[in-house]
Amino acid sequence: MPSLKLLSMLSSALLVALIGLCVSWEMWLAPVRPGGSWMVLKAALLLLPLFGILRGRRYTYQWTSMFILLYLTEGVVRAGDPGLGGQLALAEAILSGLLFVCVVLYARNSAPSRMT
Repeated sequence: MPSLKLLSMLSSALLVALIGLCVSWEMWLAPVRPGGSWMVLKAALLLLPLFGILRGRRYTYQWTSMFILLYLTEGVVRAGDPGLGGQLALAEAILSGLLFVCVVLYARNSAPSRMT
């Protein structure tokens, strides 16, 4: 079983990477409209759990496990897009899937009943 510290570091790194991917995707790499799009706001939503994840708050990990499924779904759906957009969507799906696993394991392993 990975330690809580490792899961916390992985979750933080994956969340920051996902934020960076979403911003660069929708602003420069393959935006829906040339010059950027309002879709970049999806990265702003990822800031909601950021500070709780960075601080190791179990409650944030719990609700992030459900919240991140929206990004996993978008990545899977848009992975069929042609060109760079499809590759970026696949990267989003992979990062979201890994983040989901990390936050679920952290929430599970940090339960008060497991801290004995």
